Amino acid sequence: MALELWGDDAYTAHDAERLLHEPPKNALRSSFRRDRARILHSSMLRRLGAKTQVLGPASDDFIRTRLTHSLEVAQVGRELGDSLGCNPDVVETACLAHDLGHPPFGHNGEKALAEVAESIGGFEGNAQTLRLLTRLEPKTFTDYGEPMGLNLTRTSLDASCKYPWRRGGGPEGKDPKKFGVYDDDLPVFEWLREGAPRHTRCLEAQVMDLSDDISYSVHDVEDAIASGKVDPGALGPHIDRVVEVAGEWYGGSPDAIGAALERLLASPYWLAGFNSSRFDLALLKDLTSQLIGRFCAAAHDATREKYGSHRLTRYAASLVVPDETWAEITALKGIAAAFVMAPRETEHTFLAQRTVVFDLVDALMESDGHQLERQFRDDYHDASDDAGRLRAVVDQVASLSDIAAQQWHARLCGMLGDAF
Repeated sequence: MALELWGDDAYTAHDAERLLHEPPKNALRSSFRRDRARILHSSMLRRLGAKTQVLGPASDDFIRTRLTHSLEVAQVGRELGDSLGCNPDVVETACLAHDLGHPPFGHNGEKALAEVAESIGGFEGNAQTLRLLTRLEPKTFTDYGEPMGLNLTRTSLDASCKYPWRRGGGPEGKDPKKFGVYDDDLPVFEWLREGAPRHTRCLEAQVMDLSDDISYSVHDVEDAIASGKVDPGALGPHIDRVVEVAGEWYGGSPDAIGAALERLLASPYWLAGFNSSRFDLALLKDLTSQLIGRFCAAAHDATREKYGSHRLTRYAASLVVPDETWAEITALKGIAAAFVMAPRETEHTFLAQRTVVFDLVDALMESDGHQLERQFRDDYHDASDDAGRLRAVVDQVASLSDIAAQQWHARLCGMLGDAF
């Protein structure tokens, strides 16, 4: 019976439960596969195709968007999770979902919305993801008309929670700006966390998080090299700068990050230069493959060394990542931060993006909700106070792609000239 309902006897009925009961639709497709399909067919996933990863989607046709990044994270996570015994559909669902809550303009837009929403519990991309999965994405409703989002299984929702705590309620030492649930969404959060150790992520969520770190650290450097912002053969004189920026942005021991960077630069697959030829593009792709394999293998081997060869799922194990591997991932993040993200912080376009977000929120509030899309307009007018109305506006702005945000701004607020 277990195999018929959810397709994996390493998970229990509790793991595969949905908050709103649904009878199985197809005995050939497990509950966890249905979860994955619901993400793949969702409008929120499609929107990621026009949302910034590091460089804007319109900057060139090579760089990654949030959607292509999510697909790459899903591939990495599915294989790593499967090798450890996690259900691959659960891990892939979590990986596909992990960036759904990010607003237009990447982390720049996230910072702007966090400022706007400070008085109503803040804004955080991961908390917004849970809100989308359990409330905002149209798929299921109760008999009383209450939206239930995609109504995923408990395990898939739990695997999607990168920060399983409310704002200000995380464990000591964690960034207080990072949290996984708004107070409005605590009831469903408490349901999906039933039986879970406090503040602890399930193994599937840990695999998702590491796959995200691996993917964006490696691929951001690939994009930086391909776009000409980083010369891979000339990083030697810049090691101190990269180490300093990496420490400022991501933390970690400068000595460990420096040693990690030197190891990477000395590896046989690191590029001595890059000239955009087909041959060099192939070498660049080999570099990304080698790095991803290096990091996944290190985590797999260290985890297996600790827990043995049996299947590992949910709370039966924690992912083990060697310190040297974390340092190498951080070193790669430092390269992208030093040569791409840090210089961009003072660019006119970067500042204009924040203006778009601030202006849109003001204009939509001033319109008394009438300029919102129907679903968010209904939320606005159903709200009982100004906090609820502002949350509906924030939900609307967060849903927009980069291009849509610019178009809405032009329509509601006027053009920003040549800012973009």
